[in-house]
Amino acid sequence: MTSDQQIIEGCAKHDRKSQQLLYDKYSRFLLGVCLRYASDKAEAEDILQDSFLKIFFNIKDYSGTGSFIGWLRKVTVNTAITNYHKNLKYRYHIEIEEFVSVETGVESFEEDFFTADELYKVLNGLPAGYRMVFNLYAVEGYKHKEIAKMLGIDTNTSKSQYSRAKAVIRDKLEKLGKLKNRYSEDNN
Repeated sequence: MTSDQQIIEGCAKHDRKSQQLLYDKYSRFLLGVCLRYASDKAEAEDILQDSFLKIFFNIKDYSGTGSFIGWLRKVTVNTAITNYHKNLKYRYHIEIEEFVSVETGVESFEEDFFTADELYKVLNGLPAGYRMVFNLYAVEGYKHKEIAKMLGIDTNTSKSQYSRAKAVIRDKLEKLGKLKNRYSEDNN
């Protein structure tokens, strides 16, 4: 079995076999990262392809400090952000007022169990800006100030988009939970 260090050294020399080993080892993980930022699987695959091009081109710059998988993820997230900016002008913009959730009084989803596919669909249904901020903050752990700088927005915009994303997610999960409960009651 080839170590990451051997793969990195081979990729730095543009060795095709090393590049294939790197792709085979990490593509599924990085596709998962891409799916969080893309509107569909085809877009995620495009982001993944662009990410690997950047990884192969810049692997010589990996310093060896910190985890290699963390470096790969960072390159992929940055590629997704670049893709978001590139496509922003082509995306349909929805009025924010349409996504302001009214609190329903439901405190939690403790009794609702959602599949990974259901959660993916809820997150993927967020407007692109909300999804981007939500993923960067809640999943990747960036601070709002960092997100604002990366996306070229105000820090308060990042905070409000995160808050609105949570409200939309809460609303969609509540509706999904009610639908599932109704379905299970009808089948009993």
